[in-house]
Amino acid sequence: MTFFHAFLLGIVQGLTEFIPVSSTAHLLIGQRLLGLPASDAMFSFLVIVQLGTLVSLFVFYWKDLLSIARAVLNFRQSTPERNVGTYIIVATIPALIAGYLLKDAVETLFKQPMLQASIRLFTAAVLLTLAEWLTKKNRTLNSMTWLDALFVGIMQIISVFPGASRSGTTISGGMFRGFDRPSAARFAFLMSVPVMLAAGGYEMLDILQMPNLGEFLPLLAVGFIAAAIVGWFAIKWLIEYLSKRSLYVFAAYCAVVGTIVLFLK
Repeated sequence: MTFFHAFLLGIVQGLTEFIPVSSTAHLLIGQRLLGLPASDAMFSFLVIVQLGTLVSLFVFYWKDLLSIARAVLNFRQSTPERNVGTYIIVATIPALIAGYLLKDAVETLFKQPMLQASIRLFTAAVLLTLAEWLTKKNRTLNSMTWLDALFVGIMQIISVFPGASRSGTTISGGMFRGFDRPSAARFAFLMSVPVMLAAGGYEMLDILQMPNLGEFLPLLAVGFIAAAIVGWFAIKWLIEYLSKRSLYVFAAYCAVVGTIVLFLK
């Protein structure tokens, strides 16, 4: 991998982490197009570069996250922010358990990048279509219950696998519970923070043991920074888009790209 490769993959990560078209699928496709072999180092890069988009989330939602953190730590008073914080914790537990138990299986799936990318793109297309077609989309986060949070958290388990769209599955999960698109997206983004932190932190333990760590870290830094900058603009654009338009265009995109990838595999 070169700095140019890391820069391109960082841009791809930033563009597609929050837009529901599967960032991992696009990273796997980019890996193949750039001629980069599947390896432990590549797996680590694909996981760590997601932390760049986590920085995007912190910057974009810093007021929300700060209010939620303060509210959760204040046990004496129940507020909407504290409720959201509690629901984020409830929604996070299933994915953390699944990520820990399925880590080896997930790494194995990364050895077949194009096949997994096509499968997850088709999955995203189906979920997004059903979420638009079958749901009422008339609730806001103020009406959320622990059952809603648990359902969305279980949906997030799908995103543990390579190529699955984290934002697509969790936004769809929220919409299946009747939430409007902006509310479903906001909760999906906020609940992704602890899972992305846990995945990145866990992978960092392996990276620190790499024999060529000094050569690898600059590549990670380039991808990380590119993903962080582009990710902020992607969040801003998507929130504005979802306030007025449906998810059908993303479902169609996933279906078309998934078909192309499957035939070119």
